[in-house]
Amino acid sequence: MVEYRIDRRSGVATYLQIVQQTKQALRLGLLAPGDKLPTAREVVEATAINPNTVLKAYRELEREGLVEARRGLGTFVKKSLGAAPADSPLHTELTDWAARARAAGLEHDDVAALFTAVLEEHFKGDEA
Repeated sequence: MVEYRIDRRSGVATYLQIVQQTKQALRLGLLAPGDKLPTAREVVEATAINPNTVLKAYRELEREGLVEARRGLGTFVKKSLGAAPADSPLHTELTDWAARARAAGLEHDDVAALFTAVLEEHFKGDEA
């Protein structure tokens, strides 16, 4: 099951953080079709956010066709995204790279900016 982490300083709306983290879990294979998302109550207890925020995120994921709400049962993954499983050799390489970046004195935002720049360079014109 996915555990949401809310960064109140990020400037990204809370519901969008939930949407993004769910999509990331789908891309990494941490969530698969048929898996149940945490209930709104569970997310609220873990993150201290408003239940309506969780429901808004889940509605957005449903609108995108990624999940489906089943009355009285919960919200379930309908389809997965991407093909970058968490156990991929690329994950290991990227983990090693991030460790080297940190050892070189780069901060989180520096690494994010560098990685984003490289992504933009190599995926020009591709949809995210």
